[in-house]
Amino acid sequence: MRWMKALEPVIGIEVHAELNTATKMFCGCKNDPNERHPNFNICPICMGHPGTLPVINEVAIEKVVLIGMALHGEIAKFSQFDRKQYFYPDLPKGYQISQYKHPIVQGGHLEIPNSKFLIPHSQFRTIRLTRIHLEEDAGRLLHAEDASLVDFNRAGVPLMELVTEPDVRTAEEARLFAEELRLHLRYTRVSDANLEKGQRRIEANISVHDAGEPYGTKVEVKNINSFRAVEKAIEYEIARQTALIEKGEKVAQETRGWDDEKEITVSQRKKESAHDYRYFPEPDLPPLQFSFEFLENVQKNLPELPADKRKRFSEEFGITEKTIEILISDKNFAGFFEESASELRSMLAETGKDEGVSRGTTLLMNYLTSDLMRLLNESSVGINDTRITPHSFAELMALITSGTVTSSVAKQVLDEMFRSGADAHAVVRDKNLSVIGNTEELSRAIEEVVKNSERAVSDYKNGKKEAMQFLIGSAMKALRGRGNPDTLKELFIKKLGN
Repeated sequence: MRWMKALEPVIGIEVHAELNTATKMFCGCKNDPNERHPNFNICPICMGHPGTLPVINEVAIEKVVLIGMALHGEIAKFSQFDRKQYFYPDLPKGYQISQYKHPIVQGGHLEIPNSKFLIPHSQFRTIRLTRIHLEEDAGRLLHAEDASLVDFNRAGVPLMELVTEPDVRTAEEARLFAEELRLHLRYTRVSDANLEKGQRRIEANISVHDAGEPYGTKVEVKNINSFRAVEKAIEYEIARQTALIEKGEKVAQETRGWDDEKEITVSQRKKESAHDYRYFPEPDLPPLQFSFEFLENVQKNLPELPADKRKRFSEEFGITEKTIEILISDKNFAGFFEESASELRSMLAETGKDEGVSRGTTLLMNYLTSDLMRLLNESSVGINDTRITPHSFAELMALITSGTVTSSVAKQVLDEMFRSGADAHAVVRDKNLSVIGNTEELSRAIEEVVKNSERAVSDYKNGKKEAMQFLIGSAMKALRGRGNPDTLKELFIKKLGN
C-alpha cells in the first residue's frame, strides 16, 4: 500500500449544446427537438448520400460567436471545419463535420460562486475555457428488447461544444459551472439547453493526484443527463480512482459511462486520441473569416448577462441573494418582475411616499416568488404563458399596498386572475372583495365574535395578549377576509379594554 497522502481531484468539463436554429447545420431540414415521428426531418444532405454538398448555416455561426463574446473568449480571425472520422450506427456519413485546429472561439472564462451557500455572491471562482467550436450532431439510438433502432432526426443539428481548462476542483463546482453556463446559453438565446430533451450533454474529465505532483491519469465520464448526476458522477469517480491508487493500482485512461440507476460509472471503451479520428480539413466547405462589421453586428445582440443582472437587482431593488437567484433563473421571469416593478412604481408614485413604493416592491417580490410561482408550477406553464400581465399583477400589488384589499383576499384575487385573465380591479369589484370601511359592519362582526369566544375573551382580559390574534382571525373569517386587521384590533381593544 502506498504512503497515505492527500489526493487532489482535477476536473475539466465538456458541454455539448444543441443550437436553437430553425434548420440544421448544413442543410434546410427543420431543427425540431419536439418531432415525434422518427426519420421525418431528414434529407440526402444530412443523411450523407453520395454527391450531396453541405452549406453552412450562418445563424449557427452567429450564435457560437455570440456565446463566445458572452464568455469573454477570443473570436478567431480564421476558422475552418474538419472531418472527424469514426464509425457509429447513428452517424450516417461515417464521419462528423466538426472543428479541430481552428475553432471559432478560443479561451474565455466563466465565473461561478465558490459555494451555493456563499454570501456574498461577489466572491467567485474563475473557470477558464479552452475553446468553443461548432459541429453537427449525430442521430440517436432507440433500444428495444431485441433490437436497436436509429432515428436520424437529430443528425446534422448544429451542436456547440465548449471545453474548459482543468480548473474545477470539486463535484459541487462542476455542478455550479453547468448551472451558470445554462443561464448564459438561455440569456443569449443560443440554446434552450434542456437536458431532458437531450439538447445539452455534459461530460467530465477527472483525475486525482498527490498535492504538488503532476496530474494523474484522466478518465472521461459520459451519459451525464442532469445537474444532480454531474455532482454524483464526479463524486463517485473521484472515490473510485482514489481507492485504486491507495491500493497501489493504476488508473486506466478510458471512457466510462454514468449509470444513473446504480449511481456508478462503468467502463465503455479505451480513450481515443486525436490522431485516431484522422482529422483533416472538410473539402466541401470554405474556411471562415469574420469581418469587423459581422462581429460588430453580432455584439449588438449581446444581452445583459446573469452576473450584471445580479448586481443591478441587488443595487436597484435591495433584495436578498436567494430571491435574486430565483428571479434570474429564468430570463422571462426576471423580465416579468422588472416590468411589474416598473408599473407598480408608476402607480404608487402619485402617493409621494417612498415607503409605499418600497413596501409595494417587497410585496411584489414575495407574491411573485411564492403565490404566482405556485400557480405556474401547479399548471406546468411558464411565465410567458400565463394570462396575468405585468400591468395587472402590479395593479393587484397596488391594491394591497393602498389597503384596498387584504393579503388573504389578494390570494383569492390572484387565483381568479390566473384562471380567467381578468384584471385585479375587475375581480375585486365583481366579487365585492374590497376592504370593509363601514365601522358599523365591523362592529357587528366583533360583537358576534365576542359573543361566541368567551374563553378567548377571558384569556385576553387575564393578560394573555396572544388571544387577540385569535379574536382578529375569527373576525376576519366572518368578514371573508375583508376586514383590516389593524382596524379590527383597535375596535377589539376599544370594546374589551387594554
